[in-house]
Amino acid sequence: MILIVDDDIAVRTSLSLLLKDGGNAVVTADGPVQAFEVVKTQKPELVILDLNFSVDTSGTEGMSLLKKIRLFDANVPIILITGWASIELAVQGMKLGANDFINKPWNNDYVLQSVETLLQLNGKRPLSRGRKELDKKYNFRQIIGEDASLLSILETIGRVASTNASVLITGESGTGKELIAEAIHENSNRSAKPFVKVNLGGISTSLFESEMFGHVRGAFTDARFDRTGRFEMANKGTIFLDEIGDLEASSQVKLLRVLQDRTYEVLGSSRTKTVDTRVVCATNKNLAEMVASGLFREDLLYRINLITIHLPALRERASDIPLLVDFFIKNMKEIYGRPHLFVAPSAMRWLQQLPLPGNIRQLKNLVERTVLISSTNELQIDDFQSQLNMSPLKSNKVNLPGVGTITLDQMEAEMVKQAMNFHKNRITKAAASLGITRNALYRRLEKHQIPFNETED
Repeated sequence: MILIVDDDIAVRTSLSLLLKDGGNAVVTADGPVQAFEVVKTQKPELVILDLNFSVDTSGTEGMSLLKKIRLFDANVPIILITGWASIELAVQGMKLGANDFINKPWNNDYVLQSVETLLQLNGKRPLSRGRKELDKKYNFRQIIGEDASLLSILETIGRVASTNASVLITGESGTGKELIAEAIHENSNRSAKPFVKVNLGGISTSLFESEMFGHVRGAFTDARFDRTGRFEMANKGTIFLDEIGDLEASSQVKLLRVLQDRTYEVLGSSRTKTVDTRVVCATNKNLAEMVASGLFREDLLYRINLITIHLPALRERASDIPLLVDFFIKNMKEIYGRPHLFVAPSAMRWLQQLPLPGNIRQLKNLVERTVLISSTNELQIDDFQSQLNMSPLKSNKVNLPGVGTITLDQMEAEMVKQAMNFHKNRITKAAASLGITRNALYRRLEKHQIPFNETED
């Protein structure tokens, strides 16, 4: 049963009809006293709470009732609703324990999604399961590991994947945030629809609107063709916003609007479009600290982190290193045509002792470079040690050109050319030496217009 608390009978009636059509039982209250009585006696599964009950629009009455409900029941989901579009007021409510907020006039689909999501998340927690049990129920084939901390994360993913909850994935670089985002999508009801990845750290402020919302021909000087934005590409599916902590302040405002209203305008067009997409974000930064420093909008943080998943560093789950190494070696046996490759037990134990500040990404890069350089099938400590000593993460002795002598794009292009020349246009080996995937290398070759004749790996 859902409790709707609002002094406006039109609002109560509209929301009641909407939620009843969605198959929910509904009870309404027109003020704080009646509402709290319903909470005590009927124990609703969810509360939709207006913040204003008088001419005074400070939200004091609504906040007071929110505190009272939270003291009585710490777990019941609460959605705040305000007719004054006061994001600051809603954020205060989130701090006091509300789960979500909507503004009048609301979007019916968003209200139904939020209600459904919060009801599902507030259901009974499943018993802790082992890796085999999780794999029987969910699709986690690309996520390697059996550490207890990882299993807990996989259990959470399995539980929230079927909802439309926004998810924020945090953790150090290289911990596998993109894989977790993909797992959320693959185990959701949207799995047959697009999964669109966006690296926000790589989008300049001037291109943000065009990249995310698209543009029409003639919208600006170089707009020779219509462009479909990332949100439209992800409609009915999932959009993964990586490195959200790198987003500039002006772009944060534009992103907040589409997350809040599920609407946007294509650059150069005045027509408003509606989008239905699940949002998963990731960052290696501490967003709470950025909020305190004024570098990240607090209201945006509350929009993206209904569920927060923190990935542990690889050094915190060292027991998974042998599983990861075996997985990498198995793939490289096929890629490089070396079916007898294996890692000596002593070398495996040595790998488990490494701090690996680059986490899984650094481990994969280390293993792949060792395989490429080693002429023997049994990989020993010395093989890995020699490659580790050459890693930029291990040594600061990297000769870089002087500041202002070359642009970042020029340097990237030169690195790609050198890798391709050194490996005689063997894409797999060149990509491995650069620490990127084959697809990423193809994109850079196209970006920098570097001609090449691919050689068999």
